[in-house]
Amino acid sequence: MNNANIFANLRAQFPADLDSIAVETDHGLHYSWRDLERGSAMMANLLQSLKLPQGSRVAVQVEKSVEAFVLYLATLRAGLVFLPLNTAYQSAEIEYFITNAEPAVVVCSAKNFGWVSKIAFTCAAQSVFSLNDDRTGSLLERAAHCSDIHSCSRNTDGDLAAILYTSGTTGRSKGAMLSHGNMLSNAVMLKDYWGWQKGDVLIHALPIFHVHGLFVAIHAALINGSKMIWLNKFDPKTVISAMPRATVFMGVPTLYTRMLLESALTKEASKNMRLFIAGSAPLLKETHEEWEQRTGHKILERYGMSETVMLTSNPYSADKRFQNQSERRAGTVGFPLPGVSLRIANEHDEQLPTGEIGGIQVKGPNVFAGYWRMPEKTAEEFTQDGFFRTGDVGYQDERGYVRIVGRSKDLIISGGYNVYPAEIEGYINEMVGVNESALIGVPHPDFGEVGIAVIIAKPGAALKPDAILADLKSKLANFKIPKRCEIVTELPRNTMGKVQKNLLREQYKSVFTRT
Repeated sequence: MNNANIFANLRAQFPADLDSIAVETDHGLHYSWRDLERGSAMMANLLQSLKLPQGSRVAVQVEKSVEAFVLYLATLRAGLVFLPLNTAYQSAEIEYFITNAEPAVVVCSAKNFGWVSKIAFTCAAQSVFSLNDDRTGSLLERAAHCSDIHSCSRNTDGDLAAILYTSGTTGRSKGAMLSHGNMLSNAVMLKDYWGWQKGDVLIHALPIFHVHGLFVAIHAALINGSKMIWLNKFDPKTVISAMPRATVFMGVPTLYTRMLLESALTKEASKNMRLFIAGSAPLLKETHEEWEQRTGHKILERYGMSETVMLTSNPYSADKRFQNQSERRAGTVGFPLPGVSLRIANEHDEQLPTGEIGGIQVKGPNVFAGYWRMPEKTAEEFTQDGFFRTGDVGYQDERGYVRIVGRSKDLIISGGYNVYPAEIEGYINEMVGVNESALIGVPHPDFGEVGIAVIIAKPGAALKPDAILADLKSKLANFKIPKRCEIVTELPRNTMGKVQKNLLREQYKSVFTRT
């Protein structure tokens, strides 16, 4: 019987020469493929020595490092469930995730060990380890005593491999459950669709706590046996200086806009590059055109979600296997990927004609099984014939290109991160003197989109925008904090009394984009 464990399948594609370089860091360190094999084996043996029940979760909130990436591999090969958490999350958020997921193991930065371990042990976690981005921490100290030989866990396609938390419009985060089969099917397909070649080198400058950096980028490099140039933090100058030694770069639109500000970004600097990929947020047409003018490369835009990994993509080439789809069109997210069924549907889940706007629904081997411990919410998000309702609104043109025109549920994507208004509004509405609030997303030249909080004060209360923002910063991750706060006397409403956020977005749409 074939082993569907995604680590086993990625490991099978490591190059024959295990002593060749797999990862080169921005600090001058080099990790061989053998280092990845041995390091993940030692960590996997440590995890298995804890005698954890099958399906146990390993929650990880640490700064980006190669060791954190190896921990991800170790969790997979041990047959456990990886739960990555954004490093910007604060105590209230971490408490919710740990309470909800009940991880058996929690790994955090040493600087946060005190408060994270308190939460973890209160929620019956068995072990808490520390891991820092300078190759220190109790996890590495313990793993150093373990064997570097490990027999990979055997798993089926449907076995749970990872849980990614994605907030909902109610403010309550949902854990999207991804199986080994979900992720492996996507990795195998993208290797072909994006034309990965022998000798490709990936510049990895993304965080590794969400789909884009952890699954799409890392899986793509490993399944092709490709070296990674690993940057713990994005720096535009460093990325540009690495381009002559690389061929592929993946980033969110914000990274592209910041590189365009650098004079070093030229056709000469990027002539060795094969492919630039953008996702996680809308890419402005102006950014697409300026990038092509400056570098000679057309950015490839694609579309995915925590619940589905990748769904659609502009084409890499005119390969006839992919319906001769040769043109990368700015403002579109391309075509449904091979194996993905996509339809535009009305509120009755009926497919709409070409060109009509409706809800984007998808089905395929990459689509998740459901939300962790939320069967009712899972049932709500799937149609009777098995399509997942993405919550995004768009249409397909006559050539099959998918265009996303908006998002139901008012999701804001700022710098590639999802911001859910209901969550932030809940915190604002609890503040002294606040009567009501509405968070809206407006265009921003750097982040693509940012939040503006529009607030009504209680009678007699004197609210200060700076104080409101400061209070939020003490409770929430920085990417969730609105960039501006407006105090108003009333909010626009429809006849049913519902706040008309579309009117607010229109009112404030030019706040950050005025020339």
